[in-house]
Amino acid sequence: MCYLTVVVLKARHLPKMDITGLSDPYVKVNVYYGRKRIAKKKTHVKKCTLNPVFNESFIYDIPTDLLPDISIEFLVIDFDRTTKNEVVGRLILGAHSVTVSGAEHWREVCESPRKPVAKWHSLSEY
Repeated sequence: MCYLTVVVLKARHLPKMDITGLSDPYVKVNVYYGRKRIAKKKTHVKKCTLNPVFNESFIYDIPTDLLPDISIEFLVIDFDRTTKNEVVGRLILGAHSVTVSGAEHWREVCESPRKPVAKWHSLSEY
């Protein structure tokens, strides 16, 4: 077994989502095995910012041999009290990554399961 620790640190230059010219973002973290979601967690909402710092960790207990088939989806969402929350963007690391950098990052994680592997990624449209 391996304890996979996912750390959501910060986002930079998010788009303006509110009439104030700011955003109230949070991150929803979904873990998939193949196409099936096996876990979900979310960060706290960071009020009135386009450059949120989350610094939150989530620990998942995943068998090491399943790591190559795992994907982690990060959805950055703008919280809104009066209307539906809007997805600002997303990032997928792992088996179903749509970017080369996301697949490469996950490969490095699988090769070093006990070592932190930190990288910047751009969000894609949802």
